[in-house]
Amino acid sequence: MSFMDAFERGMEKILVPVAMKLNSQIHVSAIRDAFILSFPIVMASSLIILINFAILSPDGFIASLLHLGAIFPHLSDAQQIFTPVMNGSVNIMAILITFLVARNIAISFQQDDLLCGLTAIGAFFVVYTPYTVIDGQAYMTTKYLGPQGLFVAVIVAMISSEIFCRLARNPKVTIAMPDAVPPAVARSFKVLLPICLVMMLFSVANYLLTKISPDGLNDLIYTLIQAPLKNMGTNIVTVLVLGVVSNFLWMLGIHGPNTVAAIRETIFSEANLENLSYAASHGATWGAPYPITWSGIYDAFANCGGSGMTLGLLLAIFIASRRKDYRDLAKMAFIPGLFNINEPVMFGLPVVLNPVLIIPFILVPFVNSLIGYFFITLEIIPPIAYAVPWTTPGPLIAFFGTGGNWLALLVGILCLIVSTLIYLPFVIAANKVNSASAAE
Repeated sequence: MSFMDAFERGMEKILVPVAMKLNSQIHVSAIRDAFILSFPIVMASSLIILINFAILSPDGFIASLLHLGAIFPHLSDAQQIFTPVMNGSVNIMAILITFLVARNIAISFQQDDLLCGLTAIGAFFVVYTPYTVIDGQAYMTTKYLGPQGLFVAVIVAMISSEIFCRLARNPKVTIAMPDAVPPAVARSFKVLLPICLVMMLFSVANYLLTKISPDGLNDLIYTLIQAPLKNMGTNIVTVLVLGVVSNFLWMLGIHGPNTVAAIRETIFSEANLENLSYAASHGATWGAPYPITWSGIYDAFANCGGSGMTLGLLLAIFIASRRKDYRDLAKMAFIPGLFNINEPVMFGLPVVLNPVLIIPFILVPFVNSLIGYFFITLEIIPPIAYAVPWTTPGPLIAFFGTGGNWLALLVGILCLIVSTLIYLPFVIAANKVNSASAAE
């Protein structure tokens, strides 16, 4: 028996039963289905991001290849047309997920899903970051309405929906209206007390939380996540730790790159600028003072297709998946994935809270970071010093970042091949989960 056969059988024996149990768990399935339901909105915004940054930005990959900036001097002005679309999609993701998770749980409990979802949104804003008053006007930060607020959104949705559904099943706390009352009014009054109790409980919880964290629950969780990441430097351990933390958070539904961005930028921004200055003065990236940075290792070799190196996952699906839903999604997500936009994969497959894919999603970038580290520290390829737009297709980032080193391009392609090979047995395991579920 080959190693791959033994590994696949081990996966089937251990991981598949666990995955099936998790997939059938009410809360896990509610969260998973919430991300799937939000997929069309995320997919639409991803395509618009692709247009905005790859075509309408003068330094975008397609615009650079076709010299669109020279042809259309005011090309970047067109980005303003599509920029607001993000405010109606990704930037309000936490609100959408709050409603959908609560709604899905209510459906499982056979309770009023619409009012349960609306109550969860209300609870989300009860514990949201307090308003800031400036010149007598109250302003609400939008920081946690998007991906950075997803963790709190899921927690609030689960707790509020559990309380709502359990109270709504109790006839002592529901109000029955006469038959003559219009159905919509009767529906609202039936769960009026459960809604009041949920809002009161979250108000009390929020009051107690503000004694610990004046800026609210979102800020508290954000600080607790970032605090252990302080005092890090420009070395491979830092890159690997930040990569693991970032991708682990993604698996929980938190936008990992955004969550660790403040720490990451604080650590690496100065080093990146010094590398760029060195390359500009020497005409080459050989000898750059900080060869190990986030952009020089992780972005260049471990981020092809987006977080988790998901372009390798898409290729593995094309090679080995028999699941129609996986293959259809891969076809739609492949073009955005080429330009490192992987929200369609994260929320559409989904990768988020997918017990089968959690291991490779974290392992693949870890391995590829080490591959890039190996080639750079042994001075087989020069360090990445030039800033490269994030929408540049993955293997080309190392090529352009080194100023056009062809061996760096080959290393980028090698990393993509390695990622595909690592994802393959897990994609095969996903086939087993689908087959076993269908047989039940």
